[in-house]
Amino acid sequence: MSFQPFLSVTGTAAALLQPNIDTDVIIRVDHLTKGRSEVGPFAFEALRYTTDGKEDPSFPLNKAQFRGSPILLTGANFGCGSSREPAVWALAGLGIRCLIGTTFGDIFVANCAQNGILVVSMTAAQLDEIVLAAADATAITVDLSTQTVNTEGGRMWTFDVLPAAKESLLLGLDDIELALADAPLIAAWQKHDRVVRPWIWATTQRQ
Repeated sequence: MSFQPFLSVTGTAAALLQPNIDTDVIIRVDHLTKGRSEVGPFAFEALRYTTDGKEDPSFPLNKAQFRGSPILLTGANFGCGSSREPAVWALAGLGIRCLIGTTFGDIFVANCAQNGILVVSMTAAQLDEIVLAAADATAITVDLSTQTVNTEGGRMWTFDVLPAAKESLLLGLDDIELALADAPLIAAWQKHDRVVRPWIWATTQRQ
């Protein structure tokens, strides 16, 4: 599944700093039957809306200055819980391209990389600085090629990213597509290996 390559993103950064927001909070289980393009409106449903179905004005992404923010600043252990990939689809449906926080669920991070969302891990002190810099809706830029977060005022923070995730995001290709791109090399290796290790490729018919 190809997706829009992630080179860099510039925009406001909304802060949702509540810890332990799990994938069930990101997208409730009763919406998992919906398609990839249909789950965005239901992202953070319990947080975004009041009991009468109206938008909660206190929710960061409902505030006028942060509506449509492509960057979300998160609390610790964001994306924990079940491994449901639609949680990432829901975030993408809101227009989010980058998450910046301290810690994240491991499977959630992998799902993000396979769906075009960059996850940036920072120290608590660094995250506090970014939250402060972005609080007045000043745009920040996250550049994957240089692995930096920058403000218009010249502040800069660096971050690490797994090489495989970086390649996938920059090219806009998931793991399967990256493997298929090397199909000629794989076929050449198989042809050579059939010669040097024919017993590996032998098939035995059971009687």
